[in-house]
Amino acid sequence: MIHSHEFEVGGHTLSIETGRVAKQAGGAVLLGMGETVILGVATMSENPRDGIDFLPLTCDYEERKYSVGKIPGGFMKRGGRPSEKAVLTSRLIDRPLRPMFPKGLRNDIQVLAMPFAVDQGCPPDVLAICAAGAALTVSDIPFKYPVAGVRVGRIDGEFILFPSIQQIKDGDLDLVVAGHKGAISMVEAGASEVSEEDMIKALKFAHDAIKLITAEFEAFGKKVNKAKRDVKLYTVDADLKKAVEKQYGKEIAKTLLGSKDKAMRESALTDLVKEIVAKMKPEYEGKPELQAQLSEAVDGVVKGTVRELIIKKDTRPDGRKLDEIRPLEAIAGLLPKVHGSGLFTRGQTQVMTVATLGLPNDAQTMDGIEDEEPKRYMHFYNFPSYSVGEVRPMRGPGRREIGHGALAERALRSVIPLDDPAFPYTLLLISEVLESNGSTSMASVCGSTLALMDAGIQIKAPVAGIAMGLMSDGKVFKVLTDIQGMEDFCGDMDFKVAGTRDGITALQLDTKLDGIPDEVLAQALAQAKDARFKILDVIFEAISAPRDTVGDTAPTVTTININPEKIGAVIGPGGAVIKKITGTTGASVDIQQDGKVLVGGNNAQAVQDAIAMIKALTDEVAVGSEFTGKVTRIMGRGAMVEYIPGREGLVPKEHLTVKDIGRIEEVVNIGDELNVKVFEVDHMGRINLTALGVKQSLAGLEENEGATPPASQGGRGGDRGGRDRDRGGRGGGDRDRGGRGGGDRDRGGDRGGRGGGDRDRGPRPDNRDRGDRPPRESSPEREAPAAAAEPVSAPQVPDAFPKRDRGGDDDNVNARFRPRR
Repeated sequence: MIHSHEFEVGGHTLSIETGRVAKQAGGAVLLGMGETVILGVATMSENPRDGIDFLPLTCDYEERKYSVGKIPGGFMKRGGRPSEKAVLTSRLIDRPLRPMFPKGLRNDIQVLAMPFAVDQGCPPDVLAICAAGAALTVSDIPFKYPVAGVRVGRIDGEFILFPSIQQIKDGDLDLVVAGHKGAISMVEAGASEVSEEDMIKALKFAHDAIKLITAEFEAFGKKVNKAKRDVKLYTVDADLKKAVEKQYGKEIAKTLLGSKDKAMRESALTDLVKEIVAKMKPEYEGKPELQAQLSEAVDGVVKGTVRELIIKKDTRPDGRKLDEIRPLEAIAGLLPKVHGSGLFTRGQTQVMTVATLGLPNDAQTMDGIEDEEPKRYMHFYNFPSYSVGEVRPMRGPGRREIGHGALAERALRSVIPLDDPAFPYTLLLISEVLESNGSTSMASVCGSTLALMDAGIQIKAPVAGIAMGLMSDGKVFKVLTDIQGMEDFCGDMDFKVAGTRDGITALQLDTKLDGIPDEVLAQALAQAKDARFKILDVIFEAISAPRDTVGDTAPTVTTININPEKIGAVIGPGGAVIKKITGTTGASVDIQQDGKVLVGGNNAQAVQDAIAMIKALTDEVAVGSEFTGKVTRIMGRGAMVEYIPGREGLVPKEHLTVKDIGRIEEVVNIGDELNVKVFEVDHMGRINLTALGVKQSLAGLEENEGATPPASQGGRGGDRGGRDRDRGGRGGGDRDRGGRGGGDRDRGGDRGGRGGGDRDRGPRPDNRDRGDRPPRESSPEREAPAAAAEPVSAPQVPDAFPKRDRGGDDDNVNARFRPRR
């Protein structure tokens, strides 16, 4: 049976339907807003998986190019690995859903969101969270509460729910929040220095919308009324945990507080756990189920001890106060040769970030289902195994690495002058984690600030980041500043905050609780602000301001403006001219539609040479300008010289040499380099060149330097036709640039007329001399312009595909998903 429902939220209509598609899945919905339609499905395996101690949940966001009417580019038309956007959206779905499943569930669960149609006014990523939450609500999978996600933007101080892609670009806040009716469970945000107070208001605004949506989902789930399956939940025997705690609780606490060094502490704990298991195993002889649970029971006691020390005694494993930061160190410019580098250390967390400046055409082309411009700023994050003292193969980045890199990228985007014409570079930051004990993503933000300033990037303000944690027993909430790995593993919250002294630039919240009270989030933001300022002080001591200029090893990029009508001249037919410019100089040339030209290269001389060639193509050529060009064609009257790429001029015979010559080839041949000077620009804009009065390196033309060019003869006359022709008449053969007949004619006499002139090649084949023919008399019929042709109307073709009514008569079917009739 098909069930459908729709409701209004934030000025948008959100509709959901189940029972039409994917009926064999555990739960499936079609969710729509605007013209965006997303399929959400959730399925669970029949039996639990053995030998694991975690929830085997997989959340995938599957992009399909047909949703925006595209065919995938490249050779793989089927599509390849998920895009970065798809990976990040998969994480957005996973993080709020995971805490909502029953503790101890070991059945494999797969949640999938797939956009069928995408309206750029309703971005599909946040709607995918809603589709996944709705699918679980109507499924047979045990689940605590319906979950929904919303996006909040802000323009001119006004919050906008579910903003369009353009509104996101125009605003100063891009906030994605997910949660349920009780609390917020996930936050992902990028901002332009938004204050803590405004961020709290935005979070409340988002949660109000989430409560409305989840209430509608809950009512829809009751209407569908699909029974939840009974599943076996894995639990550790409570008496076994009590026995471990009673016998070894004090020894575990002593080991936890025994060393501030991560490696030593973890090594001691590992040894202790093995020792406890070995000692207690004989006590449960004949009880294999309890023996199998011993290791997990000891781990549970260790985790509980860490939590109890903090909640009840305000004691952290390394002895710090709850709001204390580990020792800090910041170094800018540690590496030679690279464009910029920064090494940031916080306790046993250390990150090296290297900045690389590239040319405009180094920008990353985006080929997703959302309208995105090429990315000129990218941040990549690498987490090798040696950073935690482990050994594993080096492979491509996983979801965690992609997510951490995107978070650091978002934290710095608002301070990088990407919109400043004086900053035409493409920028790549790569953060290498050298040592890890908590919050490497925020260390990447700090290292990136150091690298940017060392590279001479004039950022708006330095950015620092800190990770906040939380321990709670449901009544008491203890917020921790600068959490380390063990506190992250044992705690209830990982709240990352990045920003400048003036406000927040990025947020990320993950929680293992059902939700976090608003006042606790406010306290966490306040503590994060104090910590951020302390880190910024350390960065300021290392480098107080960006370097005045980019490094010597960085590429040179210069911006010039040309007349947009001259863009074609720079590009040339088939790109021939621009290819010649880049090939000759080694510079990179990027031309924009408004006439802005970005010229870049690894040395300044190559850039200046390319600029000179571009200006020669686009600037008006002045009489007296000198050039060095190649002879491209030999003609009866002279030689054609390409004085700049794509532009030719004629050097008449009398301007080639002071000597008397019979043939042009006696002094120059095709391919010879000739120094020339402009002596005339005729009334049609054609360039006449001279090789006289110019120093020549070509043998036989040494006497030209002191010679005086003859006086101008009033232009070349006639209409020489298109450039691809032999610049003369309409006949065949090697023509003189004057008359319209064939043959190799001399350019003397009347070059534009159809009659006489002293010809070199004798009579025509029919023995008639056209020069002796009397001129034709003009007639009105020949001079009158052709009458305009009558317009021919297109034949009327009957409409083979008349408009069809999309409606229907099934009142139980949402109009959005009705089939066409």
